[in-house]
Amino acid sequence: MKKIQLGILFGGRTCEHEVSVISALQLSRAVDLYRYDLYPIYINKNGEWFCGDGLLDLSNYREPILFSQPGLYEKCTLDITTHSGALTVWQQGKGLFGKAKTKIITHLDVIIPVMHGLHGEDGSLQGMLELADIPYSSTGIVGSSAGMDKIIMKQVFRGADIPVLQDTSILRSEYMQDKNAVVKQIEEKLEYPVFVKPSNLGSSIGISRADNREELILAIDLACEYDRRILIEKGLDRPIEVNCSVLGFDKEIRASVLEMPSTGGRALSFFDKYLRDGGGKGMASLSRIIPAPIGEEMTEQIKQLSKKVFRLLDCKGVVRIDWMIDVNTEELYITEINTIPGSMAFYLWNKSDPPIRYPKLIDMLVKYAIQAHTMKNENNYAFQSDLFSKMSLTGSKGSKSSV
Repeated sequence: MKKIQLGILFGGRTCEHEVSVISALQLSRAVDLYRYDLYPIYINKNGEWFCGDGLLDLSNYREPILFSQPGLYEKCTLDITTHSGALTVWQQGKGLFGKAKTKIITHLDVIIPVMHGLHGEDGSLQGMLELADIPYSSTGIVGSSAGMDKIIMKQVFRGADIPVLQDTSILRSEYMQDKNAVVKQIEEKLEYPVFVKPSNLGSSIGISRADNREELILAIDLACEYDRRILIEKGLDRPIEVNCSVLGFDKEIRASVLEMPSTGGRALSFFDKYLRDGGGKGMASLSRIIPAPIGEEMTEQIKQLSKKVFRLLDCKGVVRIDWMIDVNTEELYITEINTIPGSMAFYLWNKSDPPIRYPKLIDMLVKYAIQAHTMKNENNYAFQSDLFSKMSLTGSKGSKSSV
């Protein structure tokens, strides 16, 4: 049986670059090499693309990867010509007068994006893969974009009656012009404590809690370093955090076991998520309680709402949806959706009922990628019109000629 040519795309020009590398290396170790030929594709912080087996060794990232290292990794390019999928490298010719040439490494059948944050999880990468017409495992353009932008995401959830915390948003330009006026507007809308978040960022980078005006100004100053649009959200007093992963596509959707991160009621920081308990293991290293001890009724409510969110954003593959429970009122609120979750949420599926081991999870991601690609190609894009035959460069004014 011919092996599937599988690309793993990771890294990128994002604050979550290192997180992406860790998640991708975790996934690569679980790939069934009897079923797949694996091609790691790494994008460095300058936006340069590399491929090669040396990218599967974490030690090679201790220094920035900037140049080709023959035998380890080489600069590469993905041909985005429709239906091509060609992964190519540029090779120097041998000898003094040898000509450089482009070598095709493979034609990729499927790509699993393991990109967190901007330029990977926000719809931009998905748009490129749609243009190239290559099956890919993550949520599509619209769902990725809406899921990445916290301000837009919350408006979408409100419209679908998904419970969200009260919030407001500001522009960096307005804040820099008159800080006092912006802070006053925030205080008129929300009571302390509040959480301040860059609109387009993940992994808790740039997020701060503020319990008074002085802390609010410091929090906004920090968030403004990462984005021009800032979300300010009502804070809860020591909430219970619960996460749920959802897997599938179209009609086939399932929710995982729930987890409760062990944070003592405070918000998860970047350190909590990726460096505590030894580091190097991504979200899988986080201290957590599985299953979350919140009772059957609340567990089922979160699972059903998580699947509703998955359908709402037309998600694909695997996502993780984060929730908060107000301990005083027992009210439930959605925090965010991660359309490409840290560690691909494999640790939740390992402990679900029935369990899905990581190699099987990868098989399912590939299956959904191909299924979505097949369904898209069933759409009719060949509407025929007589427009060109009825036009001339000198005689037609297009739609302006209509009366």
